[in-house]
Amino acid sequence: MIKLGMIGCGGMGGAHMRRFHTLRHRVSLAAAVDVVRERAESVAQHFPGAIAATDYREILGSVDAVLLALPHHLHFSVGQACLDAGVHVLLEKPMANYEVACKELIEASEKSGKVLMIAYCMRFHPLVQRLKALLDAQAYGDVFQVSIWTEQLTRYPPDHWASSKERLGGGQLFSHGCHYIDLLLWFLGRPVRGMHMGTNFGTPWMEREGTSNVTIEFENGRLGYHFGTWGARGTRLRYSIHAHCTEGLLDANLSGGKLVHIMRGSEEVLLEAESGKHTENEMAHFLDCIETGQPPLTDGGSSLQGLRVIWRLYDAEQAGHIADLTGLGLEDV
Repeated sequence: MIKLGMIGCGGMGGAHMRRFHTLRHRVSLAAAVDVVRERAESVAQHFPGAIAATDYREILGSVDAVLLALPHHLHFSVGQACLDAGVHVLLEKPMANYEVACKELIEASEKSGKVLMIAYCMRFHPLVQRLKALLDAQAYGDVFQVSIWTEQLTRYPPDHWASSKERLGGGQLFSHGCHYIDLLLWFLGRPVRGMHMGTNFGTPWMEREGTSNVTIEFENGRLGYHFGTWGARGTRLRYSIHAHCTEGLLDANLSGGKLVHIMRGSEEVLLEAESGKHTENEMAHFLDCIETGQPPLTDGGSSLQGLRVIWRLYDAEQAGHIADLTGLGLEDV
């Protein structure tokens, strides 16, 4: 039984609660930490024997691993302290706000011999995993275009940390779109060039973009696209992935819980799954890595690769040209 501490009990911390009940035979929540004690206590009360604390340093000697669900600008300092203390770390995305901080987290993990896994939960969604397997097997021919839509209304007050581009690390693309840049790289391979256009028109509470459009060309000629917004007052697509292949369309309706193959008007349901983040699958993989020593699917190196893509897209957008996305492979970590 692995003893785990949850550091950060508001926002994303609450989204992770289901994983502990589903995996109670493998992991126990031993501690809940939040700067607001009442939030920590509200989590700890659901788990017999769990302690509540306001300082994460108080719990590092009594846990094997931690889940960090903190504001982005705190990821580096807290993550590094936990790794240096000999504790395995499941770190909410994005890994850190700057490349040097990401590299130092990777180095801290290697030095300590402890797992550093980034919580890109979408890789562990059943529909996404089946889609990946079908694309790799070329079950419906060659994929030539993957399009991803994420449409939601996420509104922050002016003084919230996520409204600030400095504390958030950027805008909607960096904070939330990083999930889907990660998926595009996972599906389609090495990027060659791309462009980003973002705006906070419609999301004035965001200092940087609240709506984002990304197009990427990959080295084999395939294309990837992501549209994300935190300003949707209505939506039909919600969370959807379309993979256009030479033998039909694979439509992963993440919100509706179905993966469908469509070919010349004929539809076949390939898989149905509960909607949601499926964070219990992500946690199960984290536990597997702790127990076996295998590297995480979403390790520091692959996560840094995705963030490098976003930083180059941002830089090129500001300069007004197409981003060169070559040279971002794992060998450059």
